Amino acid sequence: MLDSIKVKGARVHNLKNISVEIPKNKITVVTGLSGSGKSTLAMDTIYAEGQRRYLESLSTYARQFLGELKKPDVDYIEGLSPAIAIDQKSVSHNPRSTVGTTTEIYDYLRVLFSKIGEPHCPSCGRHVEKKDVDQIVKDLFTKFQPSARLYILSPVITDKKGTFKKEFSAYLSKGFVRAEVDGQIVRLEEIEELDKNKRHTIKLVIDRLELNENERHRIADDIEIAFRESSGFVQIRNIDSNEELTFSQHMMCPVCNIGLPEINPKLFSFNNPYGACPNCHGLGYNLQVDPQLVIDERLSIDQGAIVPYHSDGYYLSYIKRLVHALGGSTDTPFAELPQHIQEAILYGYGDFEGIINNLERRYRETESEEIKEWIERKFIVQRTCPVCGGKKLKPEALAVTIKGMNIIDFTQMTIEKAHEFILNLQASFTDREQKIVGELVEEIKKRFRFMLDVGLGYLTLSRTVNTLSGGEAQRIRLATQIGSGLTGVTYVLDEPTIGLHQRDNIRLINTLKKLRDLGNTVIVVEHDEEVIKSADYIVDLGPLGGENGGQVVYSGPTGRLINNPNGSLTGQYLAGLKKIDYPRSRRVGNGKKLTIVGAKHNNLKDITVKIPLGTFVCVTGVSGSGKSSLIIDTLYPVLMNEIYKTRLPVGAHEKIEGIENVDKVIAIDQSPIGRTPRSNPATYTKVFDDIRELFAMTAEAKARGYDKSRFSFNLKGGRCEACQGHGFVKIEMLFLPDVYVECEVCKGRRYNEETLQVRYKGKNIHEVLEMSVDEALEFFKNVPHVFRTLSLLSEVGLGYIKLGQPATTLSGGESQRVKLASELKKIATGKTLYILDEPTVGLHFEDVRKLIGVLHRLVDKGNTVIVIEHNLDVIKNADYVIDLGPEGGDEGGYIVACGTPEEVAMVESSHTGRFLAKVLE
Repeated sequence: MLDSIKVKGARVHNLKNISVEIPKNKITVVTGLSGSGKSTLAMDTIYAEGQRRYLESLSTYARQFLGELKKPDVDYIEGLSPAIAIDQKSVSHNPRSTVGTTTEIYDYLRVLFSKIGEPHCPSCGRHVEKKDVDQIVKDLFTKFQPSARLYILSPVITDKKGTFKKEFSAYLSKGFVRAEVDGQIVRLEEIEELDKNKRHTIKLVIDRLELNENERHRIADDIEIAFRESSGFVQIRNIDSNEELTFSQHMMCPVCNIGLPEINPKLFSFNNPYGACPNCHGLGYNLQVDPQLVIDERLSIDQGAIVPYHSDGYYLSYIKRLVHALGGSTDTPFAELPQHIQEAILYGYGDFEGIINNLERRYRETESEEIKEWIERKFIVQRTCPVCGGKKLKPEALAVTIKGMNIIDFTQMTIEKAHEFILNLQASFTDREQKIVGELVEEIKKRFRFMLDVGLGYLTLSRTVNTLSGGEAQRIRLATQIGSGLTGVTYVLDEPTIGLHQRDNIRLINTLKKLRDLGNTVIVVEHDEEVIKSADYIVDLGPLGGENGGQVVYSGPTGRLINNPNGSLTGQYLAGLKKIDYPRSRRVGNGKKLTIVGAKHNNLKDITVKIPLGTFVCVTGVSGSGKSSLIIDTLYPVLMNEIYKTRLPVGAHEKIEGIENVDKVIAIDQSPIGRTPRSNPATYTKVFDDIRELFAMTAEAKARGYDKSRFSFNLKGGRCEACQGHGFVKIEMLFLPDVYVECEVCKGRRYNEETLQVRYKGKNIHEVLEMSVDEALEFFKNVPHVFRTLSLLSEVGLGYIKLGQPATTLSGGESQRVKLASELKKIATGKTLYILDEPTVGLHFEDVRKLIGVLHRLVDKGNTVIVIEHNLDVIKNADYVIDLGPEGGDEGGYIVACGTPEEVAMVESSHTGRFLAKVLE
């Protein structure tokens, strides 16, 4: 059996016919500059071939597509084991997918609650349980003293109006003698007609006896009679102490007469109708059209296809007059207007309610993603479900508790707190409970420990996966894979340190080692210095990116590269021969500041934060410390709403002072630059418009009558209609992820033959889209407006990406840098605030150095840059650092330190400061 994976003659993308050997059962880091071919080797070659061979071993149905699946362009790969990719892009967009469901912890919890959960009445909260006759008799001898005098009662009528004359007559005919009517025991034959307007409670007296062993059989018979008469209930009262016990042979509340369904794992699933809240269907919220948003949006004829259009064109002016006439203010949100004004708006004119209903209907029924997205963006709001209060489950499921906590309350604790709860719960188990759920709890504990090991203890199990960062989602899948206990697998990871503080790196490294020690091969695409140094083996690609990359600069043990870096940029940085410098003096800014007062969103502890304007500011802290809550969820939406009059939801805070000192705010995050492969760097930066204009100006295009729209792959006319300009065709695999194969008609070129015959400087439109940014920079060097945009993309370290590279194939860091280049095109006012969330994702040391230079340029023009970041090279370059923590989740949300990097480095309680001190030496 081969002890290594041997790749021979790899030519995928920019790989230059390389051969490399990767040892099995070791941790190998694949590194190099951006665009050097790291992901191409690890993901598009090794993992892709491993996946292809796996499909080859599956059913006939799966194998029928293999002829269409593209084999990586490689001579051969030997020693390849089944491969699993743990990348950043596989984040589920399903709102039902949570941290708990993804890690399978929630599945174990559902079983736990179904086995040892205590059911209660969802109405009155009384403990509810079902017991058979033998159990009840046994309980009586346990709970009451011997010779206790007992009444055995059958509750037949509970709190109902009526005379019940017929019922009393029926009971007499069955041989019953006494009943308790409204608390008084009377003979049935002596009961006068009850007041029909009052509520009554009636219990048949089945028997009166002393509790002793000789009466055991009689008691059992009495209980069976009581069950029969009351449809499953019996009450036993101790005459001496007046203590009363109620039993049921069904899961039913004896007071509210509410029955509980069978308690099984399905009851606790919000993805199953058996347990999901019937109002929100297990989502925890309802999507509704907000009338206020409809009022705010001018309903013009342009939207007539979506919104009913009436002859006067706009509703807005009428509604304003109407509100003023009725004594209201148009500045008041719709929901806060007096009811008579709301009703006048909704019902008093035309068919305004019809607009609301039509929008909701269109949103539910339309198949057009564009229309759905338009309605969602303009008019839809997410409201917490009024029935379940956002808890997703039926009341009956929420009424089942362990130690007073229902399953949703449990999932809303941080993983760290939930782990403590489980430990304490296990310590309190009876022998019986230990036998029933002991192994189950061990499995839950094990998965919690894996989550803690990868630094995610601050997350909650209820957190939806679509709100996680790429790094968080990747580490969740990493923990899940360790929990699966697979061996003999090749794991390929793409930058698992994303979003991880230096403090937690060692825990991640130990997790990777654990995966390796299980008997797996771990291949990691990574730039983090600690992870690289902890690897057994390094494959360094380069020497640069794009066309100048794709070669093996170094391949071998880690220590050897550090001791002899030669021409490897990576080795020079690891050996300390090259370093990213930092300014020895810090900017003090323009004397003005933004002050966030009383920030309380998520875990923020009512903090007040001052941000000096005209400086480079870094917001730091361990994962979950509150960085995004402060900047992305609070500061950014407030500025957007104030400056651009948007209506973004804002995190809880008291006020923000100094907004008048900012006239423009730009957030550059890692979200994709488009939802579909139609979006790419050229379209996003608008440089494609200029390029299409150049093609339309050629003699050939003019002779054929082509305008610039002919060169769009989104419009009919110039695109390939077989694939509608995608360049590929999607094949649905049913039980496997969809597979995309190259279009047979255009061969992936997106355009029809007539369009491709038009050439600019010898290249057709497809060939231009296939150029890297750096290639296009040379090609368009004499076209100033195109050259400027491309040079900005190159400056932010994206010279290697293709102009037409689909948005769906870009990493979060690449998407962010495309956005940064696009913003750099615009003329800054000097009062612009830039917000960046971890811009170093996917960047090599050398690329980070370039990025820092770009950020300094922005600040030198008088602007303010706020960066949420863990990278120490970026932090040490900041003028001002705001460090949050000290920990994540409930234990975060405080200001630990703020000031220059040197000042923060002196704060002993700051995790960031401790690491910063080392790089400032």
